[in-house]
Amino acid sequence: MYILDKMDTGKKYFTKQLLQWNKTQNKRAMPWKGEKDPYKIWLSEIILQQTRVEQGWAYYNRFVSTFPNIKKLAAAPEEKVFKLWEGLGYYTRCKNLIATAKFISNEKQGKFPDSYEEILSLKGIGPYTAAAIASFAFNLPHAVVDGNVFRVLSRFFGIDTPIDSSTGKNLFTALAEALLDKKLPGIYNQAIMDFGAVICKPQIPLCSACPFKARCTALLEGKVDVLPVKTGKLIKKQRWLYYLIVAFNGKIYVRKRGPKEIWENLYEFVLLETNQSFSLSEIKNSKLFRNMAGKNKATILHVSEMYKQQLTHQTIKGNFIQLTVNNEPPLKDYKAVTYKQLKKLPFPKFITAYLAENEVKAFAG
Repeated sequence: MYILDKMDTGKKYFTKQLLQWNKTQNKRAMPWKGEKDPYKIWLSEIILQQTRVEQGWAYYNRFVSTFPNIKKLAAAPEEKVFKLWEGLGYYTRCKNLIATAKFISNEKQGKFPDSYEEILSLKGIGPYTAAAIASFAFNLPHAVVDGNVFRVLSRFFGIDTPIDSSTGKNLFTALAEALLDKKLPGIYNQAIMDFGAVICKPQIPLCSACPFKARCTALLEGKVDVLPVKTGKLIKKQRWLYYLIVAFNGKIYVRKRGPKEIWENLYEFVLLETNQSFSLSEIKNSKLFRNMAGKNKATILHVSEMYKQQLTHQTIKGNFIQLTVNNEPPLKDYKAVTYKQLKKLPFPKFITAYLAENEVKAFAG
């Protein structure tokens, strides 16, 4: 492969300069850096999937404090784990976290696997996470390849092969493995990720402070803003979720969301989902609203402004309508809960954002 042959001339230079930068200039602090416990490394890596370090930091500390080892996590009620995860999003990560904790606790007597292949076989763990755990916890020579690594290598070597193509993924993986310091894989992996996060940033990289500036192809050829190259364009669908916060006898109706959907295992209020924006009168004329409250003399207490949440593949928009009814509503899949019970249930961010800003009037006073 041409680029790997070309890379040979700069391999020692790149690896040496990166490790030197890490030793003398890298001041990036994170609570899991230098950690050798595979459980804590795994926990941090799962939290950081699709999550910024600044947000994940507090969650990591809370998880470690609440579940100091994998057996504690495996034995915890799932609702408690989901509640602790609340606000991080991408809840499949949490579901896989629980499943893997139970598997290791029950099938491996609580001992985390110590080979790359066995780590990779665990639920919710892909090549990047497996390489991170293997190198950080066990000093095994496996290179991490994430967004930071794609960006740093693409710019330094001037590679314009799309990073979201099969060819690109294979190319960058081979390049990352070739550059890896086999004696210090954990230190090297952390260094290249830190370098991409604080120097070779996606926007406004600190090229003037870069130790590679004399030999960075993207900088020398004016391609910093166009590398790395990505071909895929994500098509986002729009969904409208209107939540009816229905109160009867001082309790609110909720249900747990089912499998194979966003927010699986999290709770929600009575849901009216539409494929377009609805006005309040259209919501009141819907079959759900009329069946539930038509003969109940429903009293609307509060109608929220529009809330919005951007997910990877979809945009969620909608409103919250608080109402009381005089008779028990015919809601099959929902259960009535008290305020105390409601506070313990895990909800998706779309709902917690509303609850954080608004009082549930049925519970007032």
